[in-house]
Formats: sequence, structure tokens, C-alpha cells
Amino acid sequence: MSKHDRDFEGNSPRKKSKAPQYIVRIFAAIVGLGVGFYLYWAYLFGGTFVAVPIVSKEDYSTIDIEQNSSTTGGDVTSSWKEGGHTRLYYDPAHPIIEVKQKDPDIENILVFGIDARGTDDYTCRTDCMMVLSINKRENSLKLITLMRDTGVYIGDTPDTLGTRLNKLNSAYHYGGVGEMINTINITFGLDIQRFVMFDFGSAAEIIDLCGGVDIDIKPEELSHANRYLDEMYTLDNNTSPHLTNSGLQTLDGHQAVAWMRIRYLDSDFVRASRQRTVATALMKKVNEMSYAAKLQLLNDSAGVFETNMRSTDIMRVAFNCFDCIDHLEEHRVPDDGLYEIQNDPWMMKIDFATQKQKLNEYIWGE
Repeated sequence: MSKHDRDFEGNSPRKKSKAPQYIVRIFAAIVGLGVGFYLYWAYLFGGTFVAVPIVSKEDYSTIDIEQNSSTTGGDVTSSWKEGGHTRLYYDPAHPIIEVKQKDPDIENILVFGIDARGTDDYTCRTDCMMVLSINKRENSLKLITLMRDTGVYIGDTPDTLGTRLNKLNSAYHYGGVGEMINTINITFGLDIQRFVMFDFGSAAEIIDLCGGVDIDIKPEELSHANRYLDEMYTLDNNTSPHLTNSGLQTLDGHQAVAWMRIRYLDSDFVRASRQRTVATALMKKVNEMSYAAKLQLLNDSAGVFETNMRSTDIMRVAFNCFDCIDHLEEHRVPDDGLYEIQNDPWMMKIDFATQKQKLNEYIWGE
């Protein structure tokens, strides 16, 4: 053994342990998989995310007012018949005003559908508005319908509220997603910052990706649902068959959307209840899927809907909902006894202070 093969003390060198190298390699592999997984989901939902600014009340007074515009995260160039969907309507003059989350364990997200008739019909009114309230502390979900004919004062801040009552569903038409969310937060004392938007076609596609929903159809609902199906045939050339039998059955996406849209058979209250029924059935069906199937659904749904949630938020919210689905409640606003009907124009005039208090108690407790 040469002198170069000995250490400074003249001893033979010890064979170095390979264990630290294996640990480093395993750690690097885990980090690589994590980064790859994140980039994969970021790529998938890059077609879903839309960058809608959230500004403080102080910054709102100094923003540069641009011309009305729209933004999108998906395919809005193709027609509905070619598989496109309607773009989100965002007006730069009406960004979402920042509201501090009241409770770190309770997150409120606005899920809304628009009453559009095509790809370019984006300055429309909302067809339904539901607040999904996720309570991680109690592992519970609350699905709250905001009735579209509720009379409100529309505006971004208390200082900019209009002086004339308008229906809540017109806030989106006047100022896009920003003014709609701001109006809801001011009127009901909420802290909504995130949203998910669907048009008729994208809502139907999500339902189809889940394999449809099981709904109990009443005999008197058949002709009304089929009439809405006929209308949807002309909009996107879908091939969903007419409903022929009443009773419990699995509806495909277009059949379910047509059933949700029934209004003149009974009332808008029942119509809102149908919307919650489909949403609840859909969430419960997804919850029954395997973990792999849930991930595949998230994969397949990328680009179908529009949202200001990034990929990490979508996954977090989705799996929070799965954890809470066994404790799901339904509610609507205005509450019984807290509104009166105005006939011309027809809208529900609410007791603002009492309604705000009751809704806050329902979401956050005492």
C-alpha cells in the first residue's frame, strides 16, 4: 500500500458509507416528483385560471379606468356547437375589492352560472348564484342560494352603491364578476374572494364527466324539461334524448341542466331548490369515486369552467369538500319572512340588516 493510500495518521482509509448518498437521492427524487406534479397541475389548470385583480379599498379609488373588457382561461373562440364556452365578463373599472377572511377555518366561494346564449354573449345576467361555505373546523359544507330576483343596491364599495334597487342577477351585467362579488359582500356581509363560473354547456360537461346525476323527476316536470332541452339543441347541437319517464333516474348533463332551468311550472324558489339538488347530487357522486378517479376528474375538467383559483387552490378546495361532504346543508337567501314582493318591477325587497345578521350567524355562528 502506498503512502498515498493512508491517511495523515498512517492508517488505511475507511470505506465511506453510501447511506447518505441514498438519502440524498431519495430526497431529490421526492422533490422532483413534487415539482413535476405541481407543474403538471399548473399546466392543466392554466386553461381554467383567469387573472381577475383583487385590490384594497384604498387602491380602488386610484385605479386607472380602462374600457370594458373580458378575460378568459379557456376556449372562448370556438362556438358552443364547436365545443367552446362563454368567456368570463370582467370590467377593469370593477375589480374585486379585498375583504379579509373572517375565520381562517371557514372559506366562502361563489359558484355561479350565466344566462348566456353563445360564446360572445358574455355581458349577460347570472342565472344562478350559490355560496359554497366550507367549514374545516366542523368538517361541514353549506350550499346557499342567493335568489337572483333579490333587490339590492349595486356597487363596489359602500360609497359607490347605487340609489335604486336592482335585481341581484343584473350586477354581473352592469359591472362583471368584480361588481357582482362586491355587491354580494356589501349586501350580506360576506368575505368572498374566489369564484367558479359555468355556462349551460360547461355545467353539462362537468355533469357528464361525473357520469350524470340521479334525480327523481315528477310527471309534471317532463314537458317543461324537454322544452328547455329543445332550446339547448339549437344552441350547441347536443344529442341528449327527451325525458320520457318520471321517477328516479340518471340524467346526463344537458338533461340535468334543462331540469334545473324549469321555472314557470312552480316558482323560482323551487327552481333554486332544483339547482341545489343537482349540485348536492353531483358532489356526493364525486365523493364516492376512488382517489384516482377524483384526480382524473380534476384532470378532465381543466379548461371546462372558469375561476380565479389557481391549480393548488382548486385541489385544496376540492379535497376539503370531499372531507366535509357527509355534513352538507342547504339554505337560501332571502329567508322566509325577511322579504316582501314588489310587483313592478317584480323583485324581492329584503330587510337588509336582519338578513345580513341571520346569514352571518348561519355561516359563522354566534
